[in-house]
Amino acid sequence: MGVRMRQRRRFTGVARRLRKTMTDAERTLWGHLRRKQLGTRFRRQEPIGSYVVDFVSFETKLVIELDGGQHAGQREDMTRDRWLTERGYRVLRFWDNEVLKNIEGVLEVISQAVTPSPLSPPVKGGDRRGRPPIRAAR
Repeated sequence: MGVRMRQRRRFTGVARRLRKTMTDAERTLWGHLRRKQLGTRFRRQEPIGSYVVDFVSFETKLVIELDGGQHAGQREDMTRDRWLTERGYRVLRFWDNEVLKNIEGVLEVISQAVTPSPLSPPVKGGDRRGRPPIRAAR
């Protein structure tokens, strides 16, 4: 078995344990994110690379992290956010007490992040890799 496969299995096991021991804030938010309630599918405690994120929508490339008091300004969080951002993910961070005391405000921020802006122009042409369409010679 290769190194990547062993690493993937290890992180999958970690993610599985984290799913079984969710915090009150994670449980509260998950109740609002599950079953496409905000129009996109979220997964919880999902491995991405060598990290396990709290919630992710692969469709919109949005990661949501909930932080308790132990996360106040940790370098590891900044490194993780940078790594995810470099791979095209947007990262939203909320404090646990924010989720527990202001779930409607948190859901509004998340909803805005997963909903395309009506002011942004539609994407025209090109293939899935973002290359311009090939024009036929006249």
